[in-house]
Amino acid sequence: MVQFSRAARRTAVFATAAAMVTLSACSSGGSSDPDAAASENLDGRGPITFAMGKNDTGKLQPIIEAWNAANPDEKVTLEELPGEADTQRERLVQSLQAGNADYDVMALDVTWTAEFAANGWLQALEGDLALDTAGLLPATVDSATYRGTLYAGPQNTNAQLLYYRTDLSPEAPANWDAMIDSCATVAQDLDCFVTQLKQYEGLTVNTTQAINSWGGAVVGSDGSTPEVESPEAKAGLQSLVDAYEGGQIPSRATNFTEEETNTAFTQGEAVYAYNWPYMYDNAAKDDSAVAGKFAVAPILGPNGPGASTLGGYNNGINVFSDAKATALDFIKFIQSEENQMAFADEAFPPVLASVYDDADLIAKYPYLPALKAALENAQPRPVTPHYAGVSKAIQDNAYAAITGNKSVDQAVQDMAAAITAANK
Repeated sequence: MVQFSRAARRTAVFATAAAMVTLSACSSGGSSDPDAAASENLDGRGPITFAMGKNDTGKLQPIIEAWNAANPDEKVTLEELPGEADTQRERLVQSLQAGNADYDVMALDVTWTAEFAANGWLQALEGDLALDTAGLLPATVDSATYRGTLYAGPQNTNAQLLYYRTDLSPEAPANWDAMIDSCATVAQDLDCFVTQLKQYEGLTVNTTQAINSWGGAVVGSDGSTPEVESPEAKAGLQSLVDAYEGGQIPSRATNFTEEETNTAFTQGEAVYAYNWPYMYDNAAKDDSAVAGKFAVAPILGPNGPGASTLGGYNNGINVFSDAKATALDFIKFIQSEENQMAFADEAFPPVLASVYDDADLIAKYPYLPALKAALENAQPRPVTPHYAGVSKAIQDNAYAAITGNKSVDQAVQDMAAAITAANK
């Protein structure tokens, strides 16, 4: 397949858009070319529209209401996108390809940020629109950065944690091998370790964090060159393969999403689990089989804590927006201490590092110190403009290796080839 330059891809995209709609109908009155639009409306102010998937807009509604009360001439209108992530992305892409300013600020899944930046759809947050990131968790800033430039403001984040039964393992294992070795004595008639190994995005998360925890990487800093054939990357994948083959990860885990993991742990069927922080409240409920006898820690690597894979949203400014100065101020408002504290109360992990040290919050949510430690060691999923194809390459080949249908060497070789093809 021929690899076109970024400029050529843009030309093709916008030629198609121009053939479909007239510029007067699709744009805000500025340029429909993203390169030209990037220098326009940098000091623009006025009402703006904030687009976000409807599953989480309830957490943003009070923030929007507070902003609107304080800024009656620059009100924010919430545009709810569909709940399904692929449909959200499709809606945004269609608008941006047409050069529209329908949405001034867009809550992007962290995995979309590089793609939108590479296509020129996001305003770079530099110069007059620079965003101070000093108080934010570094991994969240990395997830919003593409080729050395910040293109979005981190809104909220997430990281997986190790859940463990304190009645069976009073202390968290020191490293991956310590956990695996303990299975022979602590598991008895229980599953030892459960996590998400079904062939879907959860497997990308688990494979990526295993690779990162062993010091490897999926792609290089250019976002396209595969690095999964390194000894470190292979060792990370091998850790999952060996644990599955050895029975420390039960065979049923290849059908597990987050919810099956949640059920297995909260019903007392497993000693250890990887899952997102939402499971903490479920495990602590009165009807949980593990209430009062579990704790959390960062996920594990070969020598100590591992590198969890980030979730969350980044807020990007539409390069075609007429009100970029207002858009930036709204992003800053979301990152304010008061609003980030409110996120913590909604089990919507904040990006402001200081929130995790608040004593009152820690008393309410005992998992916060472990989550902060996990986030300080976390790494984004592969920062690439072709994330969907890269994720599929990871899922297909990791699943084949874990289930014994490919050797690790063959799996990473095929994974690298598929990543290369996805980036063409």
